[in-house]
Amino acid sequence: MMEAIAQLIAAIEEQERTLRFRTFSNADALALGSLLVELALERELAVTIDITRGQQQLFHVALAGTAAHNDVWVARKTRTVRELGHSSFLAGLRAKLGGTIFDQSPWIDALQFSGHGGSFPVNVVNVGLVGTVTVSGLPQAEDHALVVEAIEIFLTKNAAE
Repeated sequence: MMEAIAQLIAAIEEQERTLRFRTFSNADALALGSLLVELALERELAVTIDITRGQQQLFHVALAGTAAHNDVWVARKTRTVRELGHSSFLAGLRAKLGGTIFDQSPWIDALQFSGHGGSFPVNVVNVGLVGTVTVSGLPQAEDHALVVEAIEIFLTKNAAE
């Protein structure tokens, strides 16, 4: 089991190394958010989608089947990425590999932070962390996978332009 977690950690670290933006504007947030909505609607997924740059929320949609509680999860996962500079899923998995539960760590306020998957850093080349892309509503690995898929599509499309 620990080897599987270590392999997943390595895969997410690679995603974070490779999924970097050239720039990240309000228009980029709208396009990426719209892509996430399109993917979710095609698959009939009940998710809340949130995109930030710095402290500013640039995109937020709650699709049918979600609740206000999803906004709480979005906020907790987003704070984790801002605090650690890595995806919320990676934070939780690293804690698990170390034998702890992220949300129960003594230095973590579980009402403010979450090590559950679904929030991914928006890193700009030669700049670093500038924002977050977060999904809530699915099991954590699926939240993470949806965000990564959308970022991959977005970056591939923009590289071709």
